Amino acid sequence: MGIFQRRPSGPEFAPQPTRPRVPPNQSVTTSFPTLTVEQIPSVDMNNFTFRFWGEVREPTGMTWQQLMAVKHTTMTADFHCVTGFSMLGTEWGGALVRDVLEAAHVQLSTSARFVMAHCITEFTTNLPLDALLADDTMLVWEWNRLPLTNEHGGPLRLLVPSLYAWKDAKWVSGFEFLAEDRPGYWESRGYHMHGDPWKEERYG
Repeated sequence: MGIFQRRPSGPEFAPQPTRPRVPPNQSVTTSFPTLTVEQIPSVDMNNFTFRFWGEVREPTGMTWQQLMAVKHTTMTADFHCVTGFSMLGTEWGGALVRDVLEAAHVQLSTSARFVMAHCITEFTTNLPLDALLADDTMLVWEWNRLPLTNEHGGPLRLLVPSLYAWKDAKWVSGFEFLAEDRPGYWESRGYHMHGDPWKEERYG
């Protein structure tokens, strides 16, 4: 015999409106513009190490070969640039960040609340820890089933579909876990510390 449960009622249980797929003041495009403030680097994959440090039990790292051995994930996601363009339904290949952390045996300290993504270049960007560990946050090396090109952040790029794409650090090379939030490259130059496209968190 099943158990009947009455559906909760009241304003706090009212259905929540579905947010639009395209954030405010964004224009949809099918192209993938190349936007970078830095010189496009050349990466030696034989000497590449992805590092984890800061608020962790023990700093560690992964070689490119170890990273490629992490469970592969393919995901279709939308991409929203703070400059005003959105690409819908693009396919990315790589590994979920949480799978990478598990494979690297990274143990976060209880004080870890934020993360700074560091790159082979001098670029950095900050994220709340829950955004880094979200179900759709990835380290990607494929775009539309092809290797991610250098101009778009290859060989390795961070993908955080819930935030503006400046948070998707190109040529990413490590995560520094933080107890307190700290601005990265664009955030220290006036961009928003969080960057939610649906709230238009473009500038601080």
